[in-house]
Amino acid sequence: MSATVRRSVCPYDCPDACGMLVTVENGRAVSVAGDPDHPYTRGLLCPKMIRYEQTVHSPRRLTTPLLRQGAKGDGAFTAITWDEAIERICSRWQELIATHGAECILPYSYAGTMGLVQRNAGHPFFHYLGASRLDRTICSPAKDAGWKAVMGDTPGLDPGEMAESDLIILWGINAVATSIHCQRDVQEARRRGAGVWAIDTWRTPTLEAADESFVVRPGGDGALALGMMHVLTRNGLVDHDFIRGNVAGFDEFAATVLPDCAPARMAPVCGLAEEDIERLARAYAAARAPFIRLGSGLTRYGNGAMTVRTITCLPALIGAWQRPGAGLLCGTTSAPAFPLSPLLRENFSPRPTRLINMNRLGEALTRLNDPPVMSLYVYHSNPASVTPDQNAVLEGLSRPDLFTVVHERFLTDTARYADIVLPATSSLEYADLYRSYGTYIAQRCDAAIPPVGESKPNWEVFSLLARGMGWNEPFFRQTTDGLIDLLIDQETAWRGPVANERLRRGEPVPLTVPTSARGGWLTPSGKIEILNPLEPETLPCLLPTHAAGDGLPLLLQSAPTPYALNASFYERDDLRQKQACMALLMHPDDAEQRGLADGERVAVGNQEGEALFMLTVTERVPAGTVVTEGVWWGEFIDGKRGVNTLTSQRLTDRGNGSTLYDVAVEVRKWVVADDA
Repeated sequence: MSATVRRSVCPYDCPDACGMLVTVENGRAVSVAGDPDHPYTRGLLCPKMIRYEQTVHSPRRLTTPLLRQGAKGDGAFTAITWDEAIERICSRWQELIATHGAECILPYSYAGTMGLVQRNAGHPFFHYLGASRLDRTICSPAKDAGWKAVMGDTPGLDPGEMAESDLIILWGINAVATSIHCQRDVQEARRRGAGVWAIDTWRTPTLEAADESFVVRPGGDGALALGMMHVLTRNGLVDHDFIRGNVAGFDEFAATVLPDCAPARMAPVCGLAEEDIERLARAYAAARAPFIRLGSGLTRYGNGAMTVRTITCLPALIGAWQRPGAGLLCGTTSAPAFPLSPLLRENFSPRPTRLINMNRLGEALTRLNDPPVMSLYVYHSNPASVTPDQNAVLEGLSRPDLFTVVHERFLTDTARYADIVLPATSSLEYADLYRSYGTYIAQRCDAAIPPVGESKPNWEVFSLLARGMGWNEPFFRQTTDGLIDLLIDQETAWRGPVANERLRRGEPVPLTVPTSARGGWLTPSGKIEILNPLEPETLPCLLPTHAAGDGLPLLLQSAPTPYALNASFYERDDLRQKQACMALLMHPDDAEQRGLADGERVAVGNQEGEALFMLTVTERVPAGTVVTEGVWWGEFIDGKRGVNTLTSQRLTDRGNGSTLYDVAVEVRKWVVADDA
């Protein structure tokens, strides 16, 4: 059989939703390449996806339903049929509902796939069941809350506008690891003469590639922005004409907050020298079209939403929004292009059920609420690895009375604790519809290959479970293609008939943004709201981090790596080998103070627990900060505990987000006797 090339989309939690071309022979994907006709990604794929076929056809793939045989966590299973798996799940759920009520069942999912249908396929099922709801806030809801406090529902800029900028500031974004197309476009703008400045908590590869770089104290980004705005106001560098017509609350902000934010006061908080704050502010004001690209890591602190809110005020002070190529991009906002209510079917739930925050899964599983969580259904997520406070999560997953079902492609840390494991398809094995949160491109794709083994996609599994529960609701008898059509057939200002027809053909389609951040601010006042009376703090201000009160000397940053995405891709030997090991980066001064040497094993601990790392001594991290990259699976690391042993269940100031970067630790030599 001759090879065919089929279009697809990268399904992972990345801003770009890359277009892909998949070469298929005899029902197998033999190679994957970037789609050169995709308007944004233009043929470029990251190191994780250029050999995606190795993930799809990995020898580690689960190909049949599994029933636990040994103790939870041991990973001992025996194969069963789909019919038996569905019958066991449904009968157990019916027993639990009869005893505890449906809210004793908790779904757990996040962004293992970003396809609109498969990612959200469980929502209508669990609404109909009456299960507890999951507050899905592990990533960057504080970022959204900070933007919304100032800009309301105003959509973000098109990232292509960076091409018109003369100064690009990459703030808290390691684009080399997390947004390679942003990094590509930044370097293209640089070749055309734009200056590139980068701000982060350590010398990431993105900082190394910038013209100017600034290393701030973790959680201190808001202090830097306040110091810059003090300089702008003090030196008469604000655009009063723009402010009068477009900004609410500047006078109050300038009179009550900024006087206390002089560089001399902000420097110790943000970790930069006074002269650096002054220079950043002056350069920002002098630029013709300064463009800030804001990352997500700086939002994962106790002050994360306030940090974003404060930085978002900067373009308003200098009137940057009125110039092409200038402004600030947190992320694109294309949700209105495909309203999800016909898919989510919240109306299936007769009343709102309780909401459990996903960052507090450990608490939910170990504290007996009313009703207690008696069953956990996990799909496209690996909470045993990625969720804060790993020790508490594993304690909960170990409960003998907790009935856990995991729908997965691999035997992950979470799957090892399951009572039943259901084999899941990869994205090449199902149809879906994608939009991104870093561009304004949408694309529909069909399955490129048949399912591997007996694996099934989310929607098919939930349809089987609905039948197993004895439901007659016609909604659950629809096909995936029917649900995709349901979303595309809705009329919105973002898509016209031509765009819809191109979507149906599987082409990448640019969306039309009805109102952009160039005017027509979608806020209650109709202006950019520096003063927001609906917020607990009506004006941007300085808030502390959680770790500031923990009394430990080192601040831990859980950084991304180009060779994994959170806990995804650890099934790949080639990508793990490029990371080598779970390493801890530490400044030479901190290592010397503790009598530690490069290449030795160290224990990192705090009030949550302790994990074991291999030490890398480097000046890429500042004194007082330590860094680790990736979220390793337990089977590949000493001690079986990853970085989330050290993170807590504390939440952000707004948005109920995770505080995965707001972590204080101490580091000691790992003595051999500690191996037990």
